[in-house]
Amino acid sequence: MDLGLDGKIAVVTGASKGIGLAITQALVEEGAHVVAGARSVDSLEGLDGVTAVPVDLLAPEGPGLLVRRALDDHGRVDVLVNNVGAVRLRMDGFLGTSDDEFAWAMQMNFFSALRTLRATIPAMVEQGGGAIVNVASVNAFFQPDAGTIDYGAAKAALLNLSKSLAQEFGAKGIHINCVSPGPVATELWLGDHGVAATVAAANGIDADAAREAVVASIGGFATGRFTTPEEVATLVTLLASERTANVTGANYVIDGGLIKTL
Repeated sequence: MDLGLDGKIAVVTGASKGIGLAITQALVEEGAHVVAGARSVDSLEGLDGVTAVPVDLLAPEGPGLLVRRALDDHGRVDVLVNNVGAVRLRMDGFLGTSDDEFAWAMQMNFFSALRTLRATIPAMVEQGGGAIVNVASVNAFFQPDAGTIDYGAAKAALLNLSKSLAQEFGAKGIHINCVSPGPVATELWLGDHGVAATVAAANGIDADAAREAVVASIGGFATGRFTTPEEVATLVTLLASERTANVTGANYVIDGGLIKTL
């Protein structure tokens, strides 16, 4: 299927690894040119169809600088993918999670996207349309424990904002959707400082045992495995296409059957 992305200009945040890198590669494979922002861009250098932009997306001016680069170089932004985000496990629960820790989660997972949206939407309105995909999380509405309480709150805010903007700008030709992954086989879950390693260190067990325990505690996967970054990227790329232009204000879950209820 031709997704009609050939020659389109896309901005992707958090593009240097994991889901963001997979999204960048998927968009390029469909013919788009990606202006890819991340703090470190070593993994993006030299990739055909990619302009790598080193930028601190947590800095208030960072998202605007990234979008401005796309507009200066190409004169338009057809696709925005807000992917940047991170989670820190809160091993002491709600009462042990400070205002500063909640603020960090909101800056990383909500305000970075908010600022990128604010920088991009006026250009999309002026050019007559565009596609926006915000990478949320199942934690926006599925909260099995307090370990990700601040992250879940931030992603819930992003999901709510996305639905509001979809209503406001739908008539302007901009379709805005979310993708909510469950656990994905990235460094966030499986890396040396990821979820499994953090739980393992806190409980005196090895990382494999910790991973199995965490997955079991949240209900397990129907598929028996983690989602891959490439599977998330496929869904994001489809939603970035004009093939799905009348899909807006939606949230697509990709979690291997983790969530069992509607």
